[in-house]
This record gives sequence, structure tokens and C-alpha cells, in this order.
Amino acid sequence: MAKLIITAIGSAGDVHPLIGIGAALAARGHRIIFCTHVPFAELVEQRGFEFVPIGTHEAYATAMADPALWNPRTSFRTLWNVIAPTLRTHFDTLASLADADTVLVGTLWAFSARLMQEVHGVPLVSVQVSPSTLLSAHAPPTHKRLTIPRRLPLALKAGLLSLVEHHVLDKVCGPALNALRGELGLEPVRRIMGDWLHSTDGILCLFPDWFAPPQPDWPKPHLLSGFPLFNDLGGLPPDPELEAFLAAGERPLVFTAGSTLIDQATYTHAVQEALRLSGLRGILLTPDAAGLGTPGGASDATPVVHGALLKRRYVPMGTLLPRCRALVHHGGIGTAALAYAAGVAQIVTPFAHDQFDNAQRVADSGCGMRVDAPVNGWTLARAIDKVLSNPSMALQCGRIQERLGVAADGCEVAAAYIERFVQRPAASACAPGQVERAWSEAYQVQGA
Repeated sequence: MAKLIITAIGSAGDVHPLIGIGAALAARGHRIIFCTHVPFAELVEQRGFEFVPIGTHEAYATAMADPALWNPRTSFRTLWNVIAPTLRTHFDTLASLADADTVLVGTLWAFSARLMQEVHGVPLVSVQVSPSTLLSAHAPPTHKRLTIPRRLPLALKAGLLSLVEHHVLDKVCGPALNALRGELGLEPVRRIMGDWLHSTDGILCLFPDWFAPPQPDWPKPHLLSGFPLFNDLGGLPPDPELEAFLAAGERPLVFTAGSTLIDQATYTHAVQEALRLSGLRGILLTPDAAGLGTPGGASDATPVVHGALLKRRYVPMGTLLPRCRALVHHGGIGTAALAYAAGVAQIVTPFAHDQFDNAQRVADSGCGMRVDAPVNGWTLARAIDKVLSNPSMALQCGRIQERLGVAADGCEVAAAYIERFVQRPAASACAPGQVERAWSEAYQVQGA
């Protein structure tokens, strides 16, 4: 049995997939210590994992409520300003927990785990939940403000990407990270997001190659595990009113803006107007359901012309989407993956972070369309009509659904890959090709 310390930093879309992978590792007999934000403590402990907090409940709530976190112009710096103060504390925590049987697993912002690998040689599997931060000149990620056109010559794209790294990303992260590196006796680093943050042992990418084909300049060794289709949060009582709504008429659409900080009243109005114009029914998943979204609570069925809107705070997408016509969402990759698995078309309305890149990949896959802000009733209704009247999109959604139906379980593939680093030396101490062979063997588990 190994001690696996998982660091998951970010929103629910960053934490939930690691919960699923942690469950698969625990089922293999390993001890799971889960480091994440305080609001996820109950979910972590429900799974029987040991919980270690990162930051405070108040700091996380304040960050999530900050409009600057959801503005493409300020989101990166705002997020870093939340993470940077926790780096030393989390590093010291990891150092106190790690022993000779420890393997570290960390999402994008788990910089402290990467420092542990450098300072103490603890094996680390770094996890890419979405492909947007695998910075590639061959296939530059889509962003609201800094997208590099793919039609440009490769040398020019590489030069522009280097400028973005040095003058935007390093400029934000470099001072605090390199100050801490100095305290730990390490030299300063550059290309922090494009190079340094990726583990030299192994990189686990939680998506399939048809969603994001591997590029020649991606860091190695890496494994594409496929989507970890984890949506079992457990403990939800029956919701008879939701069941009655689903049974009362034609299949509804599902709308959600995720944890994105938006004007919920304005978004709700846009959804209502879109349903009025299209004559359809819908379910809106929204944090302002004010107790109405708790399964078993009172309903909030709001009549609109030719249809109805039902509000809920949360419903598991894995069970809801197969009973619906389409999904309108913010662009979280976990949400997109569940829509693919359900075989429903997607309308993606990105607001910040990796959502723009995910939205473009959904559109490129032929299973949906991207609609940038401003989102209003007319633009949503127009997009709904285009998606639902497109037979080729429906066929492609079915093809992808069938493909996912026969694919290996993403959580199990990820767990098998992580397990290969148990009782293995760090990459720097391995014989040439040893880690690459481990990666190749793990990839065969996927049936690729």
C-alpha cells in the first residue's frame, strides 16, 4: 500500500475528477490524503480520504466571489494572487506528510508538489484536467484575448507563444515562485506554465486524443487517460418534482453557467426568453436556487410561454443529461465530457479560464457550437435552433457517445498510470528510458 497525496486546486471541475481517480486508487488498496479547499472537505471525507485543507474557507469564498476572477482580462492574475500565499504553507505540509512510500499527484496549480519533487525527489504525477495549459505552438490554445492564429507559420507561432510566456505568464507567477525557490535553495525558473510546472516523472491528461490530439511540443512523458466520467457525489435524496417535470412533456434542455460568477438574474432572464422564443422546456442549474435546488425541497417551476423552466441548485449530470435534448453550459471540461457521454448536443458560452479552449474543441468535434458573450435570450434561442435542427450534429453526438461507451474507464486508466510510480525512483534517478517505458506500458492499459 502506498501513500498517495493528491493536491487539487481550483473549482469543482478541478476537484471532482481527482475525487473519482482517488476512489479508484483507494479501491486498489492505497491510502489517499486529499489536499484541497475547505468547501470540498465533506465530499473528500465522504469517500473515506484523509482531508488536508489548502487555505481557508473565507479566502476561497472571497476569491470565487471576486468578479475579477471571471473577467478574461484579470482572471489569471487574480487566481495567482489567491494561490501564491499558500505555496510555502502547502510545501511544508507536504514535506511533513511525505515518506519513502509517497507518490504525489497534483493538478495544474499544485506548484508546491512540483517543488517537493525538485527538493526531496518525491515522485510526482502532474495532472492536466483540460488541454488549454499544454502550451503548444503547433496547436495554440484558444483564449478570449491571447489566441494565436493557427494558420500562421510554426516559427511565428512559437515566437508569439514565447512572448506570451515571458511577458504575461512569467511576469505574473515568477516573482513569488522564484522568491520561494530562493528560500529552498533552488535557482530561478522561466517558462513556468509552459515547461516548469509539468512533472519530470509523468503527466496525466484527463481527456481523449480525439478531443485534443497530442502535439510534438507537449511535455513528456504523458498519458491521455480519456475522460474521468465521475459524477457520483452520493447522498442525494429522491426529487419527485424533478421526476414529474421530466415526465410531463418533451425532453427539456439543461442550462448551467457552472461556478462562474455572473449576474444570475440576467442569465435566468436570458434562459426564460430563449425558451419562450423556441417554445421548449428547460432545467436551469443555478446557485441562486435559494434552497429550491435541494432535491426533495420545494419546486420552482416557472411557467413561460409555450413551456416551463424548472430551477435546481444541483442535479447529477450523469443521470440527467440522457433524459434531455441538449446542454447549454459554460465550458467546463467535466460538464462537456458528461454531455458527450450522454450523446447530447452542446451550446457552450465561455466566460473565462480554459472555457474558451474547451468551447472551441466542442465545436471542432462536431458536437456543439461556441457562443461568446453577450449571452441573451435571442442569441441562445438562435443557437438552440441551429443545434437541434442539425442532423449531422446529432449523428456525430451519437458516434462520440458510442466511442465513449466502449472506451476504458478514465478513472481506472488514470489510477493504473499513477500506480506505476509507486515504489519507483523519481525520473532524475531512473535509467534512461525507464519512465518512458512505464508510460508506454500504462498507455497500453487504455487499449490504445
